[in-house]
Amino acid sequence: MSDVSRKLLVVEDDEGLQRQLRWSYEDYEVITAGDRSAALAAVEAHAPPVVTLDLGLPPDPDGTSEGFATLEAILAAQPGTKIIVASGHGARASALKAIAGGAFDFYPKPVDIDELGMIVRRAYHVHELEAENRRLRAGGGSDVLGGIVTGAPEMLKVARMIERVATADVSVMLLGASGTGKELLARGVHQASLRAAKPFVAINCAAIPENLLEAELFGYEKGAFTGAVKTTEGKIELAQGGTLFLDEIGDVPLPLQVKLLRFLQERVIERIGGRKAIPVDVRIVCATHQDLEKMIAEGRFREDLYYRLAEIVVRIPSLAARHGDATLLAHHFLAKFAREHGRTFKGFTPAALAALNDWHWPGNVRELENKMKRAVIMAEHPLLDAADLDLGDQEPAQLTLKAIREEADRKAIRLALARTEGNVSTAAKLLGISRPTLYDLLKQYEIEG
Repeated sequence: MSDVSRKLLVVEDDEGLQRQLRWSYEDYEVITAGDRSAALAAVEAHAPPVVTLDLGLPPDPDGTSEGFATLEAILAAQPGTKIIVASGHGARASALKAIAGGAFDFYPKPVDIDELGMIVRRAYHVHELEAENRRLRAGGGSDVLGGIVTGAPEMLKVARMIERVATADVSVMLLGASGTGKELLARGVHQASLRAAKPFVAINCAAIPENLLEAELFGYEKGAFTGAVKTTEGKIELAQGGTLFLDEIGDVPLPLQVKLLRFLQERVIERIGGRKAIPVDVRIVCATHQDLEKMIAEGRFREDLYYRLAEIVVRIPSLAARHGDATLLAHHFLAKFAREHGRTFKGFTPAALAALNDWHWPGNVRELENKMKRAVIMAEHPLLDAADLDLGDQEPAQLTLKAIREEADRKAIRLALARTEGNVSTAAKLLGISRPTLYDLLKQYEIEG
């Protein structure tokens, strides 16, 4: 979405400030309203993604009651609207009440156009991420992605690749770190394929002892070994006509790799203890977090098996590389677990959002999901703070003086922004630097003010 197509509703009873904001946002389609009724009419007519709202509206221009009533009415009409509340009336108390009431952000008066502009741009960015995710889900993207929530270009590229390969009956290898959603994507391949009506069977090759893995995959005849009291079909047979997902394929031992390769070449299996060749028609999707090319060079993985399994290779980015997805997923998991546990939350404090964006997520989406479940259970307030996320302290990536200084700068800036509720001018004073210097640091460290 380009700036010229963006609609921005300015709810402000001061006509002079209305004109100033209109001139300042000439790259946006600015709509103005001076009271609650005009604001609601504009929301109904234009559905603006972002609204700046002055709390001091008539008939209560010296208070905040009418502004808060307008906030509530806009969110009731358009729940996805990002509302940035501005007020000079008891800034801290108003900020907390506004965020608790569903506002996207708060900015105290007098208005600084540059700082407010940064908040507006951030609001549009979040709105666009959420809109892209809704588009994916409504348009079938959630099926392709196996239910993965994303708005990141890096992950949307993976989704488009999944869409292209799903209908081609080829083996797919998913490469990515633990917790990146490999099984969800494997299910997405199956659901978007011509085999969707048939079984999807998954087996984690690393979770089953080596001496049992062959029986799990190929099945066994009655009496084949001690304890084999009945003939049992293996996972490959159970996936007949559908998709077999071999998770952590790098953990398959070499002797079993030979038998698996034979099956892929001939498309028939023999159960343990059996003599009958059983034809099986399945599609193979596999995944691993290991470096298979290195394992091949070390003689721990068969090269011929690799090329049978890796007709199409899809590389899944880590959560840290999926720009914007940490906060998008955090909101998703917050809503999900709040429903499951019967709790109500309003969202995240600026410090919590900063922590979500800054954390390196070594455990990827699985780690984020676990952190959010814990936060929903343990949090005592309707707004989740950084402490509720239990992220700890992130170590500098490189142990150099420059890296340590930069990391200290980042932490100090985020702490100052959190303490001043995102007010860049006040944060600069708290840090003992000028506002332009702080803006330069925000840009340098890619921190949203």
